[in-house]
Amino acid sequence: MKAVIFDLDGVITDTAKYHFEAWKNLSRSIGIEIDETFNQHLLGISRMESLELILQFGGRSDDFSALEKDELAARKNEAYRGLISGMTPADLLPGIGQFLRDLKEAGIKIGLASASRNGPFILDSLQITSFFDAIVDPAKLKKGKPDPEIFAAAAAQLKMRPAECAGIEDAVAGIQAINAAGMFSVGIATPAAAAADWRVASTAELTLERLKQHFTRKDK
Repeated sequence: MKAVIFDLDGVITDTAKYHFEAWKNLSRSIGIEIDETFNQHLLGISRMESLELILQFGGRSDDFSALEKDELAARKNEAYRGLISGMTPADLLPGIGQFLRDLKEAGIKIGLASASRNGPFILDSLQITSFFDAIVDPAKLKKGKPDPEIFAAAAAQLKMRPAECAGIEDAVAGIQAINAAGMFSVGIATPAAAAADWRVASTAELTLERLKQHFTRKDK
């Protein structure tokens, strides 16, 4: 194992609450009320898909032009970036800070394979950008997860073969993408983790020593 490639949300930190607050405030501004139950439908989908679901939910699908929808989505993202700008290292999920330090000290390359275009901004807020040797720009990709493109791109940026990499995810599509890329997959706290090579209940269980043990077993 020469590299570890991370997803962001649910693996390094949890930004779901900030997405919900930004969508809730935007929705309220156009006369639509959403709650946390409805918010479950917005997890893991794109900004524009989320907006379309909200407009449909509020019976306003036909009330905005394409340009106006773009403006609404931009307002949401601006609000979201304002919220996440207040993130600090305290917002790292349990064990992640030490895990990153151990990987770096061991000379293992670290990559980010997140569909979020705000990934670099979030890493800066968490003060962990310096740990990453490669950050994939999702805007340059043709396909999203579960397609393996994003993980393959991370391996290429790191100049590693997929078989030399471990990928860490918390979502069904992400684990499928890692497996399809030919990497060792680690699944965190999700029913989808059943498809992963190594499964952990929380990020607190991630250690370099344990990852090496499980990675070696698969390699044999």
